[in-house]
Amino acid sequence: MTAQRPPLVVVGDALLDQDIDGDATRLAPDAPAPVVDVVSEHSRPGGAALAAALAARAAGREVVLVTALGDDPASETVRAMLEPRLRLVELPLDGTLAVKTRVRAGNRPLVRIDRGGGTPGRAGDAVRAALAEARAVLVADYGRGTAAAVRHQLAHAARRVPVVWDPHPRGGPPVPGVRLATPNSTEARSLIGVEDADESLRAHARRGSRLAERWRAAAVAVTLGERGAILARAGSDNPLYVPAPQPAQGDPCGAGDCFAAAAAASLADGGLPEEAVVRAVAEAADFVAAGGAGNRDLWETAERTPPPEGHERHLTDAHALARSVRARGGTVVATGGCFDLLHAGHVGLLQNARRTGDCLIVCVNSDACVRRLKGPGRPINPVADRVRVLAGLGCVDAVAVFDEDTPEALLRQLRPHLWVKGGDYSADALPEAAALREWGGQAIVLPYLDGRSTTELARRAALAPLTPRLRR
Repeated sequence: MTAQRPPLVVVGDALLDQDIDGDATRLAPDAPAPVVDVVSEHSRPGGAALAAALAARAAGREVVLVTALGDDPASETVRAMLEPRLRLVELPLDGTLAVKTRVRAGNRPLVRIDRGGGTPGRAGDAVRAALAEARAVLVADYGRGTAAAVRHQLAHAARRVPVVWDPHPRGGPPVPGVRLATPNSTEARSLIGVEDADESLRAHARRGSRLAERWRAAAVAVTLGERGAILARAGSDNPLYVPAPQPAQGDPCGAGDCFAAAAAASLADGGLPEEAVVRAVAEAADFVAAGGAGNRDLWETAERTPPPEGHERHLTDAHALARSVRARGGTVVATGGCFDLLHAGHVGLLQNARRTGDCLIVCVNSDACVRRLKGPGRPINPVADRVRVLAGLGCVDAVAVFDEDTPEALLRQLRPHLWVKGGDYSADALPEAAALREWGGQAIVLPYLDGRSTTELARRAALAPLTPRLRR
């Protein structure tokens, strides 16, 4: 039996978000205000509840939300939407849950109406227990008191595990020692207390560095909307700028929560802050392109079939990326294989494949599939490691795992324009060629660096003499 992976714990203020969508074709007779003929109304988790729900979709591990909920209808609505997806650890709420309602016409917000709001009670033993078992912690602070109520426990957690802190101007500063803080550019300017309107990358990096020093944080990622994010450290003159992989046209509501959730998931998987920001920028761009928090597909199916072992976030990423690239008229490229021991032949093929289109999705055989194809003793590296190595290559945009003997079923879902293989294959003779023709896709063969293979590397490693261990 596989051991349960330690959870990602999200701490913060839950909200109930509502969208009222309609048509506005006339003005009211008694005031120059648009009249909205309501077409639909939709509710969803907001604030920390949104961040936790997004993390639960993509983290590849259990997600626990520590938040304040009461007995009011808004709290009951959020509770019902979250419980099938994640585990709730509740603080008592004195008052009612805050409700934020957007009235939109033509997908453009006209006005926002805020109602309710209460005060979180004291954190109990359940909160301490949840943080004690966390692999990483995300603090989604919306300035309504939950982070303050749990601050002592969060300070202890920051000394033990990675903590990502998404701050709010009305909330308190991050506890010392957080691995990554994620203010947006407006928040960073407000938190520093500067009035300058300099939007240069150098100015954003300077603000991030100042905040990192003030907060005693390992790093600060200042998010820049469609421009991406910039990662800064205290006293460092070498910020990392991570541009968005593509311009994301869509509803930006919830993009900051998606960014923070993706960064926390990356750190929980053992990633560095640099890796976390790269992943977070890509996932936030995909999130916005898919419709943002207003995308009803996120909420209408509460129960999701868990992916096979090893898929984790990458299968979802691959599908979202393929849809996004196709929607903007780009070329989706896919390739596949075991990629058991990554060598120069693999890297050359992947780099060349990426140059043929606008994104590269790598389809990887699962462990069980490799055993069927290669025999006992294979794979040498488990699928989680193979996926992580591939995802770390700059030429690879997403990774998806398949369990069947061929990737045809996965390809029918991804529908790439190009399917790339290396070696001496004939494109028309590839087993996937018939499936590709169903949607007008094309199989192509690229040159493969000769003399490199996983089997040969494994054979040479097995024959290599062991270095005697030095005696102390």
